[in-house]
Amino acid sequence: MKTKSTGDLALIKKMNTAIVLEAVIQHAPLSRAQISEKTGLNKATVSNLVQDLIDNHLVQEIGPGESSGGRKPTLLLFHEKTGYAVGIDLGVNYIKGILADLSGNVIAERSLKLKPSQTENALEHLATTIETLMGSAPASEYGIVGIGVGVPGIVDEEGTILFAPNMKWRQIELRRLLEERFGLPVTIDNEANAGAQGEQKYGAGKNIPNQIYVSVGIGIGTGIILNGELFKGSSGFSGELGHLSIQYDGKPCSCGNNGCWELYASENALLEQASSLGFDGLEELLQAAESGDEQVRTLFQGIGSYLGAGIANIVNVFNPSAVIIGNRMSRAAEWIAPSLHESVDRRTLPYHREKLDLLFAELKDEAAVRGAAYYAISRFIAKIKSV
Repeated sequence: MKTKSTGDLALIKKMNTAIVLEAVIQHAPLSRAQISEKTGLNKATVSNLVQDLIDNHLVQEIGPGESSGGRKPTLLLFHEKTGYAVGIDLGVNYIKGILADLSGNVIAERSLKLKPSQTENALEHLATTIETLMGSAPASEYGIVGIGVGVPGIVDEEGTILFAPNMKWRQIELRRLLEERFGLPVTIDNEANAGAQGEQKYGAGKNIPNQIYVSVGIGIGTGIILNGELFKGSSGFSGELGHLSIQYDGKPCSCGNNGCWELYASENALLEQASSLGFDGLEELLQAAESGDEQVRTLFQGIGSYLGAGIANIVNVFNPSAVIIGNRMSRAAEWIAPSLHESVDRRTLPYHREKLDLLFAELKDEAAVRGAAYYAISRFIAKIKSV
């Protein structure tokens, strides 16, 4: 009985520590008394647990707050600089990486454009990017706590990329490779899922329980958040809505299907159309549109119309509160928004459209890399809470 009682007490302390730490993360700056009020734990318990968190460099005192009549209370903050995480957005034609503190603030960043000839060496470029970011981390108690990577493909629970059609990859054991190389916890997920997490945590998706994030890059992927949680389906592979068939017997897709949505509404679709005008990159097209090039603006309008067609299907199925357009194409919001809205308005069932917000990613093309870092941060904090 004594052993069981001791075990019960240890479990209760662990649970209460997690509750106190979460209160500090969510509501800081706040005092010990305010933690007690918010959590329902008595003040003596809170005081002891806070001291443990301070001793473990997870919470810090920042000085006195406002007095409500007696002695000024000491305010507490989550010690966000006690560790750092690496987040990576591995795209078909780019690698974007950040070093973030434990609150998700960007400390350092690095980006690299990938030419088609470099795709075979993308894994080595990825490892070099991670090494560079790790090397830029300030000294801290916990150091680098983990690595998160968003990839443009289907990922299983073991962190293996099963299929990335636009990179022509199959069965790449990315988590295993990175964990063996760096000796750190690694989380691998689909890039659109990472983008959805990034926008929900740090961007336009805050406080929106039902939202669909549409990542528009070389291809199209979607991250589905329902009731505040990322929906991944029974096998973990949901969100491949870029491969919705929107044109029967349409263009052949690298996935093996025909007429997929991403063939008509992605950055790749835009670049194919723009090549006849002498443009070969999104940057050039954005500059041309900014300068008033009507032909380029017309191309963006066409992309907006096709985006709207696919989004209308998504809205009719999921009835979300918001659809958030992210990744690189979000930078063209000014020129795709009018035709996008017109297409969605025309094709969506009126009851579904009534309370729908069409948004562009607040983090623009950094949603996925921020979400990837969040994967590593949340995994570390979950581990800390369970210790």
